[in-house]
Amino acid sequence: MAGIGGCIALIVVGAVLTFASDWQMESVNLDVVGLIMMGAGLLGLGVYGSVLRRRRVPAALPVVDETRDRS
Repeated sequence: MAGIGGCIALIVVGAVLTFASDWQMESVNLDVVGLIMMGAGLLGLGVYGSVLRRRRVPAALPVVDETRDRS
């Protein structure tokens, strides 16, 4: 899973596991698994946003030398 869609999917699945399910497992606490998934999704969104913001910074414009002799 990559990108914004994958991160949002992690958050949604984690929220469903934590808040909307009443499944019981002996060896796994699904509430904690859901919280971990939501945290991973939020962390992924933060990292993806940071990388995306860094890519959108425009490069410096080229310098044009107007003082050159034109003879």
